[in-house]
Amino acid sequence: MKLTVTRRISTCILICIGLSAASQIANAQDIQERTIKFGHLNNADHPVSFGVKRFAELLAAKSGGKLKVQEFPASQLGNEMQQQSALQGGVQEMSAPATTSLAGIVKEFGLVDFPFAVSSFAQADQLLDGPFGQTLIARLSDKGLVALGYWDLGFRNVTNSKRPITKPEDLEGLKIRVIPNPVFLETFKAFKSNPVPMPFAELYGALEAKAVDGQENPYAVILSNKFFEVQKYLSATNHVYAANIVLVSKRFWDRLSPTEKKIMNDAANETRAYQRQVSRAAAQKAVGELQAKGVLFNEVAPAQQARMRQIAKPVTDKFAATYDPAIVKLYNDELAKAQK
Repeated sequence: MKLTVTRRISTCILICIGLSAASQIANAQDIQERTIKFGHLNNADHPVSFGVKRFAELLAAKSGGKLKVQEFPASQLGNEMQQQSALQGGVQEMSAPATTSLAGIVKEFGLVDFPFAVSSFAQADQLLDGPFGQTLIARLSDKGLVALGYWDLGFRNVTNSKRPITKPEDLEGLKIRVIPNPVFLETFKAFKSNPVPMPFAELYGALEAKAVDGQENPYAVILSNKFFEVQKYLSATNHVYAANIVLVSKRFWDRLSPTEKKIMNDAANETRAYQRQVSRAAAQKAVGELQAKGVLFNEVAPAQQARMRQIAKPVTDKFAATYDPAIVKLYNDELAKAQK
């Protein structure tokens, strides 16, 4: 009797080992050799680039080296709009643009750019990782894009060559380069500055040539792109929290096996926490480095930030009225939860 039981156990073990091996073989067959072109606007020393590198490492490890990432930093594959078109056309596999760039195809992404909406990283993460952020992601599929989550870009702050920004009135008359996005344009018009929409790749040259007086970006972007060479003042306006979004060409995605898709998702999820940590640490460090380079840094008093928020409110109210009411309600509900 004992021998029979032992044989049965041994047989079960052999069957389980066999099924596991068969599963591994099937999974291995489900993974093809692929090279993924991953483009973005930032330099190779920027936290977005660090995120791409970590994603590449995880993808290679999880796929047995079959899924490879080839990074193209510093706008090598074009500006955000050009890379977006390349993804939609299937000639580029991945990119990590600012969410701002998607407002042209899913206008409700403009809600992410509403000024002074969130005041901490925890609030931003809760808003984007929760139902609101996922609802926006779901709308991209019809536009030829698949999103694997949000990365950190950071709070945006104003630099310029004229004067420190300590109150809303200090922005009056300044030519400020902004992302070509309606919310940004209208917000800076409300501050009575002259917003100039311009692709990021052209920005340094425009600052150097004095075609624009200033710009607004997170600290790490300002440092990485050496704007300290052509800008004297940095003011901690913290007017918008900016996120990057990890995009995949839907044409490419639809060719992947279920196993490959799972590997991509798992690698992206693991990369997200790492990228955010690196990005936020870099932002904190960047302020000191910029000051060491001679940039004059100033905080903006909470009372003046509150005034800026009030000046910008008619702009956000105007845009909210043009968006899908269901998504606006979801945004307001989730924002209220995050702010508690």
